[in-house]
Amino acid sequence: MSETIRFGRLRLAAAMLLAGALGLAGCSGDDEVDYVERPVGELYNQAQDLLEAREYEEAAYAFEEVERQHPYSEWAVRAELMASFAFYEAQLYDEAVAAADRFIELHPGNSDAPYAYYLIGTSYYEQISDVERDQEMTRKALDSFEELVRRYPDSGYSRDAELKIDLARDHLAGKQMTIGRFYLNRDEFVSAINRFRNVVENYQTTTHVPEALYRLTEAYLSIGVYEEARNSAAVLGYNYPDSKWYRRSYALLEEEDLPPFGENETWIGSVF
Repeated sequence: MSETIRFGRLRLAAAMLLAGALGLAGCSGDDEVDYVERPVGELYNQAQDLLEAREYEEAAYAFEEVERQHPYSEWAVRAELMASFAFYEAQLYDEAVAAADRFIELHPGNSDAPYAYYLIGTSYYEQISDVERDQEMTRKALDSFEELVRRYPDSGYSRDAELKIDLARDHLAGKQMTIGRFYLNRDEFVSAINRFRNVVENYQTTTHVPEALYRLTEAYLSIGVYEEARNSAAVLGYNYPDSKWYRRSYALLEEEDLPPFGENETWIGSVF
């Protein structure tokens, strides 16, 4: 995914918030200035200038100053969310999440709440590491995007979140496969089977399922559970007949003189 596509939605929403704020500039009254150190429009415009200059961290704190000095103004509501966006652009993801969380807590019914949820999910998403490492950020991104889709299924942000949900689930399945292969290489077959079953049962739409079925065939054959091995291969052949993993499973069964189908119903049959 290109950088432009990846961040376009975030930048567009931020630009819309800025445009709305400029409209407020003309209606800012002197009554607000009487009890604050600086006029609200001046503070907001300073923050906006910093954002446009890509001084993102400074812009974030400047937006927070708008809320601090003018907590009950309409500007403050916009500034809260713009602070989250600026923190995100500065790659200060914890601060971005905290600011967006606070916006949702204070303004749950605001029309920009879907954007706040999207900022949270994307902040976690940007921190996803490779499958060899801990996947806490992947799980948090998945939870955040699923919450967004659940609450705002018709939002434009939800449509993009659904794509990221698929990628996050694929990543989590990849982590399970990595652990399963590790156990398999150590001849810890039961532990390996548990990981591959998890992929088949809980991540059926991911790209890792064909290999998981093959690895199940391999592991079950290794411990002599032939019925499960044959059923794993049969499900693989039925759903992915052109997969290299099915050809490999079939070859393993041929070595044992076993047909690639079982006679009895097993757990795998209830999954597919």
